[in-house]
Amino acid sequence: MKTPFSAEQFFSVIEKYNTCVFPLQFLILAVGFYLIFWILTGKKQNSKLPGTFIGLFWLWMGIGYHYQFFTTINKAAWMFGSLFILQGIFILIETLIHNNLAQKSPHTKKVNVGYILIIYGLVIYPILSYFSEGLFPLTISVGLPCPTTILTFGFFLIYSEKFPRYLLIIPTLWSLIGISAALNFGVYQDFVMVASAIVVNVWLIRQKSRNIKIIQSVSQQ
Repeated sequence: MKTPFSAEQFFSVIEKYNTCVFPLQFLILAVGFYLIFWILTGKKQNSKLPGTFIGLFWLWMGIGYHYQFFTTINKAAWMFGSLFILQGIFILIETLIHNNLAQKSPHTKKVNVGYILIIYGLVIYPILSYFSEGLFPLTISVGLPCPTTILTFGFFLIYSEKFPRYLLIIPTLWSLIGISAALNFGVYQDFVMVASAIVVNVWLIRQKSRNIKIIQSVSQQ
């Protein structure tokens, strides 16, 4: 997929973002580390805190990245930003009002994959990005779309017992769009984003279908 901007323009936007928001990206990373500590230590089986912060991350990416920076090289970023804001609102609604993203799943292989995706998006992705570009201002980390999308997919696997499938649409669309960075700009860590989109979609859609069949079976008895 050919992009309407060059690699130089893309990394120039990343550099401007990191320079202008400094040191806010470290606060976002700190929140991410706190969330993974909260989840891994099992402080509360039912908590709205992780989902609330994930929703706020998506609002930040829509307003703070797409609208403020990415629109300077790609007018489609106005649409991307709006979709990210919608996703943030949807996640907050499902977390705070419907309570659908506040209950941790039982510890299974699915949950383990969720932890791996969260750690990849939060830790491994920015490390690979830093060593790939060699400069902090060019480093892509949580708070920017691709690593945060991977982290979000991991969160969905962990907090997904009553998962609303429509929440997969926007992150999956971004995964398909964002792969252009891997193909055109050498951001190879984004291939994991596409793989995570496929895995999470298959896993959660099959789980939802299986849960519906169980409910129907019980109601018929």
